[in-house]
Amino acid sequence: MSRSWERKVQKNQSTINKQRKKQGKEPLMSTSGKSSAAPVDTYRGRSILMPAFLVLFTAMYVILTVGSESYKESNTMFWVTIGLYLFLALVFVLRRPYMAVGKDFIRSRRFGGDRSLYKANIKSITLQKGYIIIAQQKGGNWVFSRVINRYPTNEMGERLRSFAASQDIPLTEK
Repeated sequence: MSRSWERKVQKNQSTINKQRKKQGKEPLMSTSGKSSAAPVDTYRGRSILMPAFLVLFTAMYVILTVGSESYKESNTMFWVTIGLYLFLALVFVLRRPYMAVGKDFIRSRRFGGDRSLYKANIKSITLQKGYIIIAQQKGGNWVFSRVINRYPTNEMGERLRSFAASQDIPLTEK
């Protein structure tokens, strides 16, 4: 009974540590006996285009709807929709995009949530002025842009140079 209890505890601890690793946090207790206290460098951007698009879309929607002949009564659902679009724009402003570079992974916030790319899944890294492109073995490329999300691409490029050199990942500079 004691051994099965230990296995359950170890299994649950492993599951929680995997979740914490995806979130970029330290593990609660190491199951393998070694600590993974490698530093993670995080670079934050600022989302501007999507909130601006949502605000402009909402303004256009209000102007076209209120100015039409069919809009005579103040419909509550209309104003709730307007408020929700503006709230969504605020969420995009407050949830800043980021890129975190660890010892053997790169993590970023995607539309589906936080995603990690480990060194085995990275085909190549391309550095351009204002852009960083990380090509995956499977799936689409990750693009970090100074124009779209206001990333500090120069600082990120320096960190990715050392990451690529330590992990033997092809790095291209254009």
